[in-house]
Amino acid sequence: MGFFEAFGGLALALFGAGRAAVLPGIGSAKGTGIAGEAGAGLVSQDPSKFGKILILQVIPGTQGLYGLVVWFFAIFRMGLLAGTAADMTIQMGLQYFAACLPIALGGLFSAISQGRVAAGSINILAKKPDDWAKGMVLCIIVEFYAILSLLASMLMIINIGA
Repeated sequence: MGFFEAFGGLALALFGAGRAAVLPGIGSAKGTGIAGEAGAGLVSQDPSKFGKILILQVIPGTQGLYGLVVWFFAIFRMGLLAGTAADMTIQMGLQYFAACLPIALGGLFSAISQGRVAAGSINILAKKPDDWAKGMVLCIIVEFYAILSLLASMLMIINIGA
């Protein structure tokens, strides 16, 4: 019995869906932590900037949400919520696994990168408070690639078994 036959299609699909939820969550935790560290320093100097700091810190957290959306959509399409996923083929399991990779990896790396950009944007807020929106724009540019990862995974999942 080969490796894939030992685990079955459902296990492969669930492993892919789990990665879609966990890796962007890890990236978001790291990204928001990086931004939060920078924000804590500024809040200690100027508490009035807390609202703007919070906005910049939240932005890297969206990837974790995107990963959870893909996870939910994948398990829905697998039939897990309806109780019909037991007899999934290995090929279909690999399709789900592959479909979940874009958000898993794109979400992980873009959240960490976005956290670094958000930390730099908090430095803009500290030195030039009137230009803090420019820092938000820089963060949103990184967000675009997380959205592309989300879109790629969703389109791939929609076309499994079609």
